[in-house]
Formats: sequence, structure tokens, C-alpha cells
Amino acid sequence: MEENFRMIAKCFFGFEEILENELRALGAQDVEKGVRMVSFKGDKGFMYKANLSLRTALKVLKPIYSFRANNEQALYKGISGVNWSKLLNANQTFVIDATVHSTYFNHSEFVSQKCKDAIVDQFRERTGQRPSIDKAHPDLRINVHIDKDQVSVALDTSGNSLHQRGYRTATNIAPINEVLAAGVLLLSGWEGQCHFLDPMCGSGTFLAEAAMIACNIPANINRKEFAFEKWKDWDNDLFEQIVNSLMKKTKEFHYTIKGFDKAPSAVSKAKDNIRNANLEDYITIQEENFFDTEKEVEGKLHMVFNPPYDERLDIHMEEFYKNIGDTLKKSYPGTNAWFITANLEALKFVGLKPSRKIKLFNASLEARLVKYEMYEGSKRTKFQVNE
Repeated sequence: MEENFRMIAKCFFGFEEILENELRALGAQDVEKGVRMVSFKGDKGFMYKANLSLRTALKVLKPIYSFRANNEQALYKGISGVNWSKLLNANQTFVIDATVHSTYFNHSEFVSQKCKDAIVDQFRERTGQRPSIDKAHPDLRINVHIDKDQVSVALDTSGNSLHQRGYRTATNIAPINEVLAAGVLLLSGWEGQCHFLDPMCGSGTFLAEAAMIACNIPANINRKEFAFEKWKDWDNDLFEQIVNSLMKKTKEFHYTIKGFDKAPSAVSKAKDNIRNANLEDYITIQEENFFDTEKEVEGKLHMVFNPPYDERLDIHMEEFYKNIGDTLKKSYPGTNAWFITANLEALKFVGLKPSRKIKLFNASLEARLVKYEMYEGSKRTKFQVNE
């Protein structure tokens, strides 16, 4: 039996609980929620499964060593305490990603350099050869995290951030990050329970992520590579087995997923991305201005979108957000409408009271995810009907 080891899944602020739920549902052991991260235990197969499946994780790290250091000599010595030849050959490449929150060390670049020296020197002393640095496609990506004098060394199991799902090639201005989109959908309670609409779909990210959630398709099934594929203990048969078992758990979806955008260029890019994700059976995209549309489906509609920010596009904010509120009020009864915005001022122009407000960050911008519940008929009638 493969033995279990500790791993850390990194996430955006506000998604810790969703990521914790995702990990528990996948079968992780000893799950513990932190800030912008969740730690858990699993074996090698679970490490593969987590990277393939997690929708709200940015990276999965495998901690291998920790020590204390309050100067560069102690840092060098600590890094030298790992037997790097077990993880890397002298003819291979590596890179170090350092994050530093410490008064003892000021610069992450300096820390990376010092750690690199320790690893290279160890190889040179033992073999006369040395591995080289490759920032783009290293054979081993090493994560060094310093908090005060506590140094944690981990292997990056994922490689490029997991938001790079592999389906999005065409992007228009400021597309939403895929992990952020998946987290927003899960926070909104989306699980494929009704019809879905993104009325300002841009490059189609919400649509793709919504379809994958509804059909239980692993988030990173289209991804070209993970860092662990270059490791010495890479097990291709095990990986294929995990992929096959995950694909057997996909499910049917019996509603519609639709996207509107008024820009023809966005519509064609979104269609390309949906095709790349092999999701065209589930999603339709039309060139429409949301403000000229009305609800097309019977029953409940779940709406999630990312309206353009003033940083992004030249639009009149006050009028634009008023139009959102008016369109929802007049044309979308029986709809739960959610959107994310970093323009906190503009929310007052919607003219509706949100029933939920959740603080998130979109890149470095503080944002709100808001929910507006549009009832069938007036709110009063709804409560009378239910009595």
C-alpha cells in the first residue's frame, strides 16, 4: 500500500470552506482549513486525483522538510539537509519559488538564490555535475515558504497554476480566472439543478466551469501536464487508472446552459473555448445584448456573470448597473441572479437589495459577489402562495 503524506492545497481568499468541502468529497484524510489554504493527507494516487479534480485549488504542494533559520548561513545549511539526489538527477532542471514573510530575509529573489546554491553545491560535491535552472519547464518545482524564522520546503505537484485548465486559448479583455469562476459558481449554490445563463459571457469561462460542475467532469481533465509527471516516482498506469475512475463518475445534465454577449468577437472566442473543452453538447452561445432579452425558460433560472469593470471597458457605470437591475426586474422572474464586481460604488445603482453579499478578491481588486432573488410575480404573492 502507498502510504499517506501531508499536502497543502492553495486557494483564493474566501474559498477555503469550498475547497475543504471539495477535498472531503474526494476522500481526503485529516482535512484542516487555514487561510488561503487547506491541508490534508492522501497517497500518491490521491495527489493525482486532487490535481485533476479540485475546482478551487490553485496549486497542490507536498511539504518535505521544515527547519528554523534567521540568517543566510542557517538557510543554506537547512536546504542542504535534504538529500536532493532522491528527487532530482544532476542532468535535470529545477526552479525555486520563494515566498517570504520575515524580518530576517527581505527578498524572495535572494532566498531563491541561496536555496539554489545549496542544492547545486550538494550535487557538485557528490557528483561533480550540477542540475541547472529552468524557469519555464523545470523537472522539479520547489516551493520555499519563510514565515518569521520558520522555513517550509515543499514540492509543487501541480506546476503552472491549476486555473490553467487547458481549454481556454482565446481570451478577450480581462477574462475571469477559471478557479475564481468555479469558486463563484460553487458559492452561488450551482450544482446543475436547473437552467443556467451567463448574460455577459465574454470568453465563456463561467459557462465551461458551470457545465463541468453540472456533469461532474474533473476540472483539469483538459490540462496538458502536471509537475508530478516529471518526478522520479511518476506512475503513468496509476494516473490513467485515476482518470478512468473519475470519468466513470460523470453524470447526465438535463437542463440548458446558455451564454449571451453583445460583442461578436467574444461570442466566437467563447465558442472556440467551449469546443476545446469538449462541452459544446451542453452549451449554447448567442450574440445578444442582455438588456434587450427576457427569460426564455420555464421554471427556475440560475444566472451568474461578471459585468465589465470601469477599469476594463469604456461604459457609463451608473446607467449600466441601473440597466442590470431594470432588466432583472422586468424580464427575469423566477431567477437567482449572482454577479461579481469590484466596483462597490456601482452596486447602489442596481436599485435592488441583494439577499447575499460575499467579500472576494478578483486579482488584487477587492470584490463583492452579490445575489438578487427575482421572484415569480411580486415577493408578496410568493409568500401568499406558500402559506
